Amino acid sequence: MTDLRTAFPSVSSRLVTTPRLSAQVFERPADDATAAVATVVFVHGNVSSSLFFLPLMSSLPAGVRALAIDLRGFGGSETLPVDATRGLRDFSDDIASVLDELDLGPVHLVGWSMGAGVVMQLLLDRADLVASLTLESPVSPYGFGGTRLDGSPLTPDAAGTGGGGANPDFVARLGSGDRTEDEGTSPRAVYRSSYVAPGFTSEYEDLWVESMLTTATGPGNYPGDSVASESWPGFAAGSSGVLNTMAHTNFDVSGIVDMPSKPLIVWIRGELDAIVGDASYFDLNMLGKAGIIPGWPGEDVAPPQQMIAQTRAVLDRYAAEGGSYRELSLEGCGHSPHLERPDAFRAALLEVIGASVSER
Repeated sequence: MTDLRTAFPSVSSRLVTTPRLSAQVFERPADDATAAVATVVFVHGNVSSSLFFLPLMSSLPAGVRALAIDLRGFGGSETLPVDATRGLRDFSDDIASVLDELDLGPVHLVGWSMGAGVVMQLLLDRADLVASLTLESPVSPYGFGGTRLDGSPLTPDAAGTGGGGANPDFVARLGSGDRTEDEGTSPRAVYRSSYVAPGFTSEYEDLWVESMLTTATGPGNYPGDSVASESWPGFAAGSSGVLNTMAHTNFDVSGIVDMPSKPLIVWIRGELDAIVGDASYFDLNMLGKAGIIPGWPGEDVAPPQQMIAQTRAVLDRYAAEGGSYRELSLEGCGHSPHLERPDAFRAALLEVIGASVSER
């Protein structure tokens, strides 16, 4: 196991207790807190924790204050049930409570994967806390699965999305703390096949696996419940747990288009992203189309979700309504640009926050 104090000596962690939860917060302070150029707050994605951000936080210029907050049920934060009927609001309200407790004011938010949905929801609900958004490999503004390009639902009950779509063996291996690489459903194998592009290696892989293993499994957490559906593939999103938060019946942040104040948004993605894409094999409709799940009713009824196209369409509308966004697409990169292309990611982030400091 990586010794965090040795590997990342500039980063410390603590528990921050708010009226909502006790959250683990990692911080790499600015060299002079009173003269910090900017404060950046990182929000991780599903089946991960803030540990994934420690190398990037450590590499930021000394004038930037960097924090990362573990979501409920991940990392070192309190395990609390997730009410999926609120979409990602349990998570975004938790983040807001930590920012309020620390009295940070507007911050530059970086959200990765599901975390990007969390920060978009935070923009909708607490725009006063948002100086800018960096969306890394973001979940579509219309959620994960079950929608057409314009965001309209394929079925009223979000059939084929939510907790019922999780691989039960992967969930069991998370719960048992599996650190092996022998099976394709082990967390380590899933990291290698889905979190990063083929061939990517890191000296911190063991740390990333430990991060994944902090995921709380069970009722109310990962993956969540499901209900029977008359539509293919026979189940629909439930009302609790992590994966159900991103079902379109519970989650839609396309309303950022109508925000009166629109901070700059930067969208960073890898062209080899295995999780978020226009033909993602994490989308059950894509698995049906490929013949991996039998009985697929066809393209007219159950087309794969066009996640990239949806995000671009919403951000184009955001720009047309007075906002501004930039897209950085990285060739040969997977779901984790901040790990796989740290120099490009850091440069884009510093451009966003306008940090006029030199690297040290």
